[in-house]
Amino acid sequence: MALVVVETLFDRVAGEIARGRLEAAGIAAALFDGGIASIIGSGVSGVRLMVDADDEAAAKALLADLAG
Repeated sequence: MALVVVETLFDRVAGEIARGRLEAAGIAAALFDGGIASIIGSGVSGVRLMVDADDEAAAKALLADLAG
């Protein structure tokens, strides 16, 4: 399983919401760098939303639909 970044968010709460939406759609997702973002500030250090490479296209499409 290779993980890829589908989005970098600069707000940990927004990252958790996006992760939850992907999970609700059946796409396993994880947030990386949340710890460092909480130390130095989420506006400075992004939180990486990651999924399996096989789910990348579906995850990006879902996130685009939610933003649009």
